[in-house]
Amino acid sequence: MDNLIINEGFPLLSFLIFLPLAGALVMLVFHGESFARFWTLAVTTVVALCSLPLVSGFDPTTAKYQFAEFHQWIPRFHINYVLGMDGISVLLVMLTTLIMPFCVLASWKYIQKRVAAFMICLLIMETSMLGVFVALDFVLFYILWEFMLIPMYLLIAIWGGPRKVYASIKFFLYTLAGSILLLVAIIALYLKNGSFYIPDMMWQQYSTTFQILVFLAFFLAFAIKVPMFPFHTWLPAAHVEAPTAGSVILASILLKMGTYGFLRFCLPITPDATFALAPYILWLSIAGIIYGGFTALAQNDMKKLIAYSSVGHMGFVTLGIFVLNSQGLEGAIMQMINHGVTTGALFLCVGMIYERTHSRELDVAAGVGKYMPWYVTYLAFFSLSSFAFPGTNSFIGEFLVLAGTFKENVPLALAAIPGAVLAAAYMLRLLQRVVWGRATNPDQSHLKDLNLREIVTLAPFLLFVFWIGLGPQPFIDMMHTSVVSLLDQLHSWQQQGMALR
Repeated sequence: MDNLIINEGFPLLSFLIFLPLAGALVMLVFHGESFARFWTLAVTTVVALCSLPLVSGFDPTTAKYQFAEFHQWIPRFHINYVLGMDGISVLLVMLTTLIMPFCVLASWKYIQKRVAAFMICLLIMETSMLGVFVALDFVLFYILWEFMLIPMYLLIAIWGGPRKVYASIKFFLYTLAGSILLLVAIIALYLKNGSFYIPDMMWQQYSTTFQILVFLAFFLAFAIKVPMFPFHTWLPAAHVEAPTAGSVILASILLKMGTYGFLRFCLPITPDATFALAPYILWLSIAGIIYGGFTALAQNDMKKLIAYSSVGHMGFVTLGIFVLNSQGLEGAIMQMINHGVTTGALFLCVGMIYERTHSRELDVAAGVGKYMPWYVTYLAFFSLSSFAFPGTNSFIGEFLVLAGTFKENVPLALAAIPGAVLAAAYMLRLLQRVVWGRATNPDQSHLKDLNLREIVTLAPFLLFVFWIGLGPQPFIDMMHTSVVSLLDQLHSWQQQGMALR
């Protein structure tokens, strides 16, 4: 437990995890529609505000797990309740807490049936997502990893679009298949170590065959969650059919659970397998970047366009992770945050136009710029961010990823460049069509511009687009020590292996 900085005071991480769950339980008793909306907004806002001390009290000079909590749970099987976060997880925790209140606001008018049940699902999702990013015991991690499946399934299956049953079942089966492989890997590691404590499983002398098998189980579980090409086919259906809040949670947080798994488990637990298989994963990432770009370019449904763009954007994240240098890893983590901000905001924009036109088709939304100036202003900035225009947040992450890739493999980096060009093509096509349209646009004069609730919902996303884009250093500083420590151990391990051979 030397790598834990135990929190002797108020158990802040546990409070943040279980407050949403407690809020959900309250709504089992008081479930009026107005109460459900205001109560859920209040709970998620309190969680967001109470998470701010995680940043102010975070020590960026150490790679140890901070705000840690340790309690025995099932001693017979060495299962413990262990929480903690380092520079890799702190930004993902903050992304989760800060984005949830805006998911509630986005659902204020959109969700009209079974409102209390919908809000309960959101709160349960928040508990599970926060827990995944701070759990340091594999049993606890796996329970929370699986815990989010049911509420996300219900969000799509009950409040989704016309093909909601198909999309929800596909999402559930894909994710469950990956989770079963993850469970097999966890059991195999437990049999080797006699403990489920995650840091104890890192940097151990496992055989190469064992490492490769565990890595492949991890990889399939996390690649489905990301989702990486060619494991991505559940994502467009889930995004298109999910309600707006479901799409935002999927894009902004759930996809990051996969790339977080690569960083937290694959690299330090199976380092030999990581070095052996990284070249293949890098080229899969390039395939995802190019495929996502071309497929997004062909879409007329705005949600499908943004969903396929996520395949390309997350390809840049996995590319940055597996080039295995500091620029790549820091760029990947930044891009995880940036994608959460920008793509979440774009899905909110699509939801707002859908509430007015009852369609997600570009042709139906064509030419709204004349009547919705606030809307198209937000859409313009988020579109610029999506294709990494300089000065926006995504530029920082993508630049670092490409810099790290050029450092390791120039042909690989050159192969990724068309993905950036395609991103500009499909986002500018969307923006041009929505703002100006064609020579003959549908009559949009009846459409009302954004109301105060919608303006307030989108404003913080725009703030982070420019904050990260123009002043990224505080964000990079928070993760730098943890990233350098991980890479130092990884390359030290590689050198030791070469010396032994």
